Amino acid sequence: MSIDATVTRQLMKTLKNGQEGFLKGAEKLADSSRPELAATFRRFSAQREDYYNELQDLARTYGDSVDEDAGSLAGSLHRGWMALKDTFAGSDPEGVLDVAEQGEDHALSDYDDAMKEDISPDLRAVIMRQQVGVEAAHDEVRNLRDAFSS
Repeated sequence: MSIDATVTRQLMKTLKNGQEGFLKGAEKLADSSRPELAATFRRFSAQREDYYNELQDLARTYGDSVDEDAGSLAGSLHRGWMALKDTFAGSDPEGVLDVAEQGEDHALSDYDDAMKEDISPDLRAVIMRQQVGVEAAHDEVRNLRDAFSS
């Protein structure tokens, strides 16, 4: 398997986890004291789906076969932790924002790791652009969390 395919597969897993995590967070926020935050989480979920599809399409142009359905083990554990946290803390907006910010930390780390690899220029350009969007989402989630807890 090429390094491009390996990197693409990992980022697709990360993006799938983020898409599902933001969607789950939106559901929790819709029934919270801050339902307006649900729209933000749905926007981030759609962003991750778009990024996932973009990487999938790029991989297909190279003839790479990438695992399209599975999330990463770390992502599964993070979603499991989120469910466990809900058991103890409920679905308060601050808790949802905190968990989302931690998930975004993982996503940024995966993008940083991808940029360290010897990947093709086309893939590098896509990853760099997506990384900017992921970082902006991370910062927005962090700022919302910080504002909520002030």
